[in-house]
Amino acid sequence: MQITSTIADTRAALKHRGRVVLVPTMGNLHDGHIALMREAAKHGDTVVASIFVNRLQFGPREDFDEYPRTFAADCARLEAVGVAHLFAPDEAAMYPQPQRYHVDPDPAQAGILEGAFRPGHFRGVATVVLKLFHIVRPDAALFGKKDYQQLMVLRNMTRELALPVEIVAHETVRAENGLALSSRNGFLAPEERIEAPRLYRALTRIRDAIRGGDRDFARLEGEAVAELDGRGWKTDYVAVRRQADLQTPSDGDEALVVLGASRLGQPRLIDNVEV
Repeated sequence: MQITSTIADTRAALKHRGRVVLVPTMGNLHDGHIALMREAAKHGDTVVASIFVNRLQFGPREDFDEYPRTFAADCARLEAVGVAHLFAPDEAAMYPQPQRYHVDPDPAQAGILEGAFRPGHFRGVATVVLKLFHIVRPDAALFGKKDYQQLMVLRNMTRELALPVEIVAHETVRAENGLALSSRNGFLAPEERIEAPRLYRALTRIRDAIRGGDRDFARLEGEAVAELDGRGWKTDYVAVRRQADLQTPSDGDEALVVLGASRLGQPRLIDNVEV
């Protein structure tokens, strides 16, 4: 596996490499990331992973400094799965001067749900992903559905800015008990890890109820929040939304998604299930 850390070296290394597929990450890789790498190989000739912990998408009280950095182990996992190239810049390479130009997604889509609780988060995500696209110049990029709102924002950014990148979505990778794989799961205490799949089960019950004809979304959402908070969770939201733009569904909308975010102890877990 070839590793580059500068923009110039990365662009030079990826010339004439056929169809390039990018999988952006912040490192601390788990099996969900590895599934993305395997899927990426089906969409092109050269799989490129990036590892960069992006300060722009962290809020002032979020865990940028505490975010796990496991570079040596990450490299070993990437090489084992056949990734051809790793772009691993430091902050000086990505932001050689203060980043004064940013991508500001539509507040109607980026200011709700996660955006309401993490102001500026999607501005930071969209800005760094656009920058990665310009550096790597991929033909396609893979993102997991676990971060559903992020996927929606990046799809819309790519379409509206006419970027020549195909956005490929990958299904959420789960542990046997249903818990969505996440780097932040490592902060769960043993007893919390047993409790953590309850969020997925709560969202799944709403999905099944909707499929069975129940359209009282407010009641279903409220019941899920009450169940979680009754067991010591601190829930930010459980919401039924349209898949396309995450707006509140109308009577005729059928392509829906149920999303939730709740804190269990220290970690804040997010998950979703499509209807």
